[in-house]
Amino acid sequence: MNIQIRECRMEDAAAIQELNRTEMGYDYPPDQTKAKLQNILTNGHDKIFVAADQDRVVGYIHANDYDVIYAPHMKNIMGIAVSGGYKKMGIGKAMMAAVEAWAKETGASAVRLVSGAERTGAHEFYRRCGYAGDKQQINFKKHLG
Repeated sequence: MNIQIRECRMEDAAAIQELNRTEMGYDYPPDQTKAKLQNILTNGHDKIFVAADQDRVVGYIHANDYDVIYAPHMKNIMGIAVSGGYKKMGIGKAMMAAVEAWAKETGASAVRLVSGAERTGAHEFYRRCGYAGDKQQINFKKHLG
């Protein structure tokens, strides 16, 4: 197996939508995934890397700029997913390293992420990658319309 980490392309939309559905539990429609991806790939504030086994996308990571008025510039990991048959092979770690390299290239002081409290396996993975958690949060959302 020869996994390559590369920047995402529009033709990766279907694979990303499938990873979101099967690995993350987000059944977002394919056409809307494609439209979102088009925006994300062209806005200049986000970066998506994919892990490809030959031509098959088996993982992705999405990060973006994180700028607040109380901390230096950082990058924020919005999502990471690896296909079930490819887990525990170093793919997630390689994708995290790609985001970290992008963060350094762009002058970011850190990379941050938020992970659901129930995702304890993911928390262990993040710790093995050198990340530390320093607070717990509750996410609030209000649907509009």
